[in-house]
Amino acid sequence: MVDTRTESDSIGPVEVPASRLWGAQTQRCLMNFPIGSEKLPLPFVRALGMQKHAAAAANKALGLLDAKIADAIMTAATEVFSGELDDEFPLPVWQTGSGTQSNMNANEVIANRAAEILGGRRGDKSVVHPNDHVNMGQSSNDTIPTVMLISSALMVERELRPALEAMGASLKTFRSSYGDIIKLGRTHMQDATPITLDQVFSAYQVQVEAVLDGLKDVMPRLCKLPQGGTAVGTGINCHADFPATFCNHLNEVAGFTFEPASNKFAGISAHDELVALSGVLNGAASALFKIANDIRMMGCGPRGGFAELVLPKNEPGSSIMAGKVNPTQVEALTMVCAQVMGNHTTVTVAGSQGQFELNAYKPVMIYNVLQSVQLLSDAAGSFTERCLDGMKPDAGRIDELLKGSLMLATSLVPHIGYDKTAEIAGKASKDKSTLKAAALALGYVSEEDFDRWTDPKHMVGPG
Repeated sequence: MVDTRTESDSIGPVEVPASRLWGAQTQRCLMNFPIGSEKLPLPFVRALGMQKHAAAAANKALGLLDAKIADAIMTAATEVFSGELDDEFPLPVWQTGSGTQSNMNANEVIANRAAEILGGRRGDKSVVHPNDHVNMGQSSNDTIPTVMLISSALMVERELRPALEAMGASLKTFRSSYGDIIKLGRTHMQDATPITLDQVFSAYQVQVEAVLDGLKDVMPRLCKLPQGGTAVGTGINCHADFPATFCNHLNEVAGFTFEPASNKFAGISAHDELVALSGVLNGAASALFKIANDIRMMGCGPRGGFAELVLPKNEPGSSIMAGKVNPTQVEALTMVCAQVMGNHTTVTVAGSQGQFELNAYKPVMIYNVLQSVQLLSDAAGSFTERCLDGMKPDAGRIDELLKGSLMLATSLVPHIGYDKTAEIAGKASKDKSTLKAAALALGYVSEEDFDRWTDPKHMVGPG
């Protein structure tokens, strides 16, 4: 048997575990939505704590909320955003589409904790009321999208951006260390003309930098908050100066720069900025998948594949094939990329479903956006540390494949024409001979000209 206390809401009394700070509406949500195991992410919960702290501070500054109550609310809210009360936020993603239950979860936890701070008891709304005090001047409809933006912006800047910058730096280091090595290029998964490792990895670095540019471009949209729009964007029951005052106090807590949205109707009824962010994350997944997959293929072997790259040996790769080592960091990153691509589909569909003055798909949108940010941050960091940083080229194998390529014949085209060059390559392929032997046998070039014209060093740039 679990000890309980009786709390009530507008529907009636509910028994709540006595050990918990949440109240009646949180308990009803647990009872009414036994769906899945997915919970709203902790970065979202902690951003809720920041939002409640800033709201109480703003209402205090505007003379709307008793200073003693406001201070207690801010103390309790600090415990939320510092992670001390994580266990008090058990609600599933699959709840009301406005996120009202999660807003009330925060209101109830903070109200009960603030009541304790003031010497009261849990459930005594006469000390601190979850709606009248903690939720003063707010609606779930403007609070939840505000928290969605806060949590997204902070995670992107503090987790994803540093992870991608570290990846870009690692790619740059690889280029400076091994960039002069000339390898066989490949198009259509077939041999192509030579290319340097610097050129190959410059493409990867540019892809990562493009993602960083995309995050930079979308960030200003994430920093414009609809807080103060209340129910439908009009700001009913909210002080006219609340939005700006709220953002000032939020910025002190978050160490960031947020500002009121110029149009709060759009911020409540549509979440296009989160769809745009998810689009950047989807682009990141596409870029990282390509980079990781190229590295996987260049490292395939060690005897039967390209084996141009030597990847770090992090752990045994097989329970039966002794000595086998697999590209596990590549596999983890590409699985993450697949998940992010799927998340973007969900976010896109959810973002399109704002009916009139409210988008009622908020929890699933922020769940997928924050999961994508978290997964990309973690996977990019792990891939950089455990693959890129320790990866080395096998110069001997690279040279062997380069010298055996028939596509070195491409450099003969300006001198003897396409048809004769194709005949040389075809003869070498049929006879399983070298290009040089085929060219000399056909009498189309001299040995001296062949050596000069097919020097790979002269084939990695224009001319």
